Amino acid sequence: LQNSPLISAPHTAAYAKRQRVWAAVGSVHTAKSCCAATASADAVSVKNYAVIHVLKMMYVQTAKKKWRMKKMNNKKHKSPESTKKQIQANLKQAKQKSSSQAEQYELRRLALRFSPTAWTKLLHFRDKSDNEVGGFGITGLDDLLFVKEFVTVKQEVTCVSVKFDDEAVADFFDTQVDLGRKPEQFARLWLHSHPGDSAGPSSIDEETFQRVFGACQWAVMFVIAQNNNTHARLSFNVGPGGQVLIPTEIDYSEDFGGSDRELWDAEYAANVKVVEWLREQPCE
Repeated sequence: LQNSPLISAPHTAAYAKRQRVWAAVGSVHTAKSCCAATASADAVSVKNYAVIHVLKMMYVQTAKKKWRMKKMNNKKHKSPESTKKQIQANLKQAKQKSSSQAEQYELRRLALRFSPTAWTKLLHFRDKSDNEVGGFGITGLDDLLFVKEFVTVKQEVTCVSVKFDDEAVADFFDTQVDLGRKPEQFARLWLHSHPGDSAGPSSIDEETFQRVFGACQWAVMFVIAQNNNTHARLSFNVGPGGQVLIPTEIDYSEDFGGSDRELWDAEYAANVKVVEWLREQPCE
């Protein structure tokens, strides 16, 4: 254009100006279009996100409001009768639980328990010979199944039987009464040993227990075998009567004294007399 003779300098300048203006206008339109499209897309995304967030908030608030209203309505419409029934049901459940715990506690206590000293003395007498040996359990007035002492009286023993001397038993009872004890503390627990491995009562044991203790309101027959197997039976002789097997325990929770084997040996020698029991087979 500059070399053309037909176009003057002013025309050239005007032409260049127009080209720059249109180029600038085109650039502006292009930029405006691109920015508008991008802005429009971003606006849609922002709008969609905002709408979703608002909807979520509205749903949560509505759900909370409905739950509160439902809870309030339940409280309003809950009748005094239903409330009373619920309270009674709760009380009944608590009472049953308490009763069950009390029964379990009583079952745990319903056992023939020995102090370590009484138990050791009983085993010492058992192991003195291959014969039976028997005696009475001494208890406290507040715990009649806890044997504090094992005491013997004069007796004749074999490998299958033990027979107390009647006069010795009477003297023993008098002594215990003089000490301030009641019969249920010294004359209800019959303890004896078996030389074999069986703690099951023999026919002689059953007959003796019924004859001697059958008139008592209650009594216990206890047998310990050579291998430490035990049999403890609590018998009730009032009302309809009945018998129940109870466990045997050594109770370390109470105070107890030490052993005195020399004194125990002297008691055994003074009270226990071995007699012959004729039979074809030796005692086992």
